[in-house]
Amino acid sequence: MLIKIYPENPNQRDVEKVVKVLLDGGVIIYPTDTIYGMGCDIFNIKAVERVAKLKGIDPDKANFSFICYDFSHAADFVKPLHNDVFRLMKRNLPGPFTFLLPAASNAPKLSRVKKKVIGIRIPDNSIIREVVRVLGRPIMSTSIHDEDDLIEYTTDPELIHEKFQDQVDLVIDGGYGNNVPSTIVSCINDSIEVTRQGLGELRW
Repeated sequence: MLIKIYPENPNQRDVEKVVKVLLDGGVIIYPTDTIYGMGCDIFNIKAVERVAKLKGIDPDKANFSFICYDFSHAADFVKPLHNDVFRLMKRNLPGPFTFLLPAASNAPKLSRVKKKVIGIRIPDNSIIREVVRVLGRPIMSTSIHDEDDLIEYTTDPELIHEKFQDQVDLVIDGGYGNNVPSTIVSCINDSIEVTRQGLGELRW
């Protein structure tokens, strides 16, 4: 299924269709403020395993991120943040960043191995944030890679749908995506380090 949703004013009926797919254990592909992503409900382990299989990776070794609507979503699953880390996140989110943070004990178990670190995303994209807001909890997220040697990330949602329509339950067409991933910022043990420079320029 391909659903067109406009970022300027996401249609609530279409957003609710996406949420129903997630609640039913479905896997979706969606736009962010960087590249298109693939994800599912963080509490549905079978859906998480489906995503891992589609990516060809072991879920025990996978580093999936959570897409959150706001800081209250993120705070549910990470340990209390150092003031410097909190200020840095407030300054840069929503935005094209993935913050690696210490996982709280109640963070959902996405595989047989309990993760000590989780990636938190609050993208500057109204479509996926509205989906997450209506869902009421974050979704698990991973990037869509292209098999083309020259183009690492697919940007055209219609081509993405053509490729994945038999493998996922729904693709959101939110317009052309970017082909540069998020900047990854590690905030472990009270130290802050950019471990991958992507689309975002961190504002310190």
